[in-house]
Amino acid sequence: MTGRLCVPAMCVALLCLYPFIFSTGGGNTLHTTIAPNTLTDQQIRIVSNQRVFFGHQSVGDNIIQGIRDISASDPRLKLNIVESRHPETVSGPAFIETHVGQNTDPQSKNADFLAIVQQGFEGIALLKYCYVDISQDTDVANVFHAYQATVERTRTNNPAVRIVHVTVPLTVADFTATGWLRSLLGRNSAQNDNIKRSQFNALLRQNYRTELLFDLADVESTRADGTRSFFKNGSGIAYTLAPEYTTDGGHLNAEGRRLAAQKLLEVLASVQ
Repeated sequence: MTGRLCVPAMCVALLCLYPFIFSTGGGNTLHTTIAPNTLTDQQIRIVSNQRVFFGHQSVGDNIIQGIRDISASDPRLKLNIVESRHPETVSGPAFIETHVGQNTDPQSKNADFLAIVQQGFEGIALLKYCYVDISQDTDVANVFHAYQATVERTRTNNPAVRIVHVTVPLTVADFTATGWLRSLLGRNSAQNDNIKRSQFNALLRQNYRTELLFDLADVESTRADGTRSFFKNGSGIAYTLAPEYTTDGGHLNAEGRRLAAQKLLEVLASVQ
């Protein structure tokens, strides 16, 4: 049967070509160096005197632990970190945090966040979606429009709140040979999920480009050497969580959480 290549043989041929065809920029070289704390005295003074409310879920827990890690190694940073659904009752400067809504249901997070900050909180507020809130089946435009409406209602109902936007966190993509074959068939859910997250984050950056943004996805996808973890998506690219920042493909390890925490504190220090 000349002139034909059976399916198994074709798969073997494709697997042989896999390292050369599927150039992703998403290599798996790991490193364990914890980035040093570069916060200045002025930045620490600013964040130490702020009132911040952070609505989140589990990756948010990682980031808060990262703040605690920095505080443990830097006596200059002494934030009053408080878990509360009633931030308006916490007196003085504080970093107030709590879980909001239900995972996989971003609208529930919008509603919960709005209800909390409308109780009389004054200060900086951040709403962070989780990576599970945006998947390959998500209507990104609808989720983004709902987020915009939440921001506008917050500003209208409580002008004393200053919103800092947060990009959606990412997950590690499946760069295995099996994952590559699934991507050819459009069945690589790990990659498809990150494509949708990148689309949401692009809308966030574009529509709020003149406002403060904690770009968590940028932190997660940027390696220590400045290169990015990503894969090609048609004529564009989709970013992914760098493998060295996680132990389970989605949550942040000691290095990842410290990097994210430091970036968050830097952004908060720039709030005027």
